[in-house]
Amino acid sequence: MAAFLPIIGVFALMWFLLIRPQQQRVRRHQAVVASLAVGDEVVTVGGICGRIVALDDELASVEVAPGVTLRVLRGAVNGRVPTPTAEPGDSSGSGELEA
Repeated sequence: MAAFLPIIGVFALMWFLLIRPQQQRVRRHQAVVASLAVGDEVVTVGGICGRIVALDDELASVEVAPGVTLRVLRGAVNGRVPTPTAEPGDSSGSGELEA
């Protein structure tokens, strides 16, 4: 019985270091894919950024430039792009750095 304790300990360590974080990552990705909506700014797993213009059960149409729309699988959407917010002292709204 004492010989099985190290094996059980190694399995428990593998569970907490490898398996559990991967399961949590998959759950977060599934939640993002399920909550996609038209108008969301997204980035795909290939690194393409754009705005969702149409959604289907399996596909999403992503506009990457004016008049250029790509059809991608919903699962290929890696996440949302955070919208930039203006800083409290910035009244110009141009987003350019001042010299």
